[in-house]
Amino acid sequence: MSPSSVGPAQVVVPVHVRDLTPADLPACAWSGSSAHLVQVARELERAAAGEVDYLAVCTPVGLPVAIGGVDYQVAAGSGTLWQLAVAPALQSCGLGTVLIRAAEDRIRSRGPGRAELGVEESNPRARALYERLGYEAYGSRPDAWDVEAPDGSLRRYETMCTLMRKDVC
Repeated sequence: MSPSSVGPAQVVVPVHVRDLTPADLPACAWSGSSAHLVQVARELERAAAGEVDYLAVCTPVGLPVAIGGVDYQVAAGSGTLWQLAVAPALQSCGLGTVLIRAAEDRIRSRGPGRAELGVEESNPRARALYERLGYEAYGSRPDAWDVEAPDGSLRRYETMCTLMRKDVC
């Protein structure tokens, strides 16, 4: 059989969810620019203080392939999911679902009865995922954050986000 006649193969790799650590940051370059990773490092300091959870979905060797946070300071009675990211080569493989369910478990274990998030209106794939997982839109708001340009300069990125929530009791 020639290599061109070999059909698609499926490989199943187990993953586990744990807290993201500062030592993981070099392996998370796929999630954003160096400025983004500096921001994630700041959020890990908040995690150490108990204000947020920052999770990593990892391969068997501990390599983070999806990351994201839950902020308990944004809205009373809610955990707000943010900075959710899956390694580009592994998107649409279920890792985002694993990450969100783990984040919901963290919210549930801390007591808030609701998970919330904002999704850019220009990201219909993410919104479809959240809807499949039971999130419902309840409003919208503008959002903005700094992004790093290829030359290292920062510019303000502005967008409109649909606000979504789900009861996780």
